[in-house]
Amino acid sequence: MKRERKRLIKARRDILFLAWCQGRVVHVFTQEQIASFNELETSIYQYIIHNRDRVTGMRIRDVADATHVSPSTVLRFCRKAGCEGFAELKVKIKLAGEGERATALTSPEQIFAEFAEKTLDGRFRDIIKEVAEIAAASKSIIFAGGGSSGILAQYGAHYFSGVGKFSTYISDPYFPVYDDLRHTTAIVLSNTGETRQIIQLAAKLQNEGSRLVSITNNKTCTLAKMSEVNISYYMTEERYRYTNITTQLPVLYFIEAIAREMKVLQSF
Repeated sequence: MKRERKRLIKARRDILFLAWCQGRVVHVFTQEQIASFNELETSIYQYIIHNRDRVTGMRIRDVADATHVSPSTVLRFCRKAGCEGFAELKVKIKLAGEGERATALTSPEQIFAEFAEKTLDGRFRDIIKEVAEIAAASKSIIFAGGGSSGILAQYGAHYFSGVGKFSTYISDPYFPVYDDLRHTTAIVLSNTGETRQIIQLAAKLQNEGSRLVSITNNKTCTLAKMSEVNISYYMTEERYRYTNITTQLPVLYFIEAIAREMKVLQSF
């Protein structure tokens, strides 16, 4: 009993340390683990997912009875989920629930203040002008991105077209690209700059002759390194459960600032 208690204390400490290091919610099951479950294990998984609060107070035999399997099957399930036993799995489930409840979002005022401070000191002025010059020299603009960046790509195409530069957008990373794009500039939007499908799309656009500009949260990502010009805004990354909810306010600013500067350049 003493040995079991020490093992549980160690498991809890290890999981807490992992959560602290990653700064995010502890995930009970990974995608790889879920894919490895057989039919019986999947039924246990479904039961746990829909009864998290109850499971933390149950014994291994209780879960076995509820899912019509043997205790040894539940134990094998726990090991597939990366836990030594059912007690450790219960600790993991409890910590995941606590992590979800503890998530606090940054206030919009704080987000605005963080970006405004960077903008008002003029650090983006030269890079905005450089991208505006590239856009002004191009016959057309292609905005590209996935997820929330795809929505912003649509906005960018509409805004640029509104100031007189024909633009379109690609929000589907599997969109076929077969054309001569030597007189086109692609502006690719990606928070992380590491989404495989977006990187592949950017490479396709480059291969067809398009100039490549990217707007990302940092300049060390793959997409930034591929680009002729990169604008990085370095906002604090935020996640809620499984979703990256880092603010896209800087992207909106850059879209409008580049379009307005481009319009000024075209006036001369």
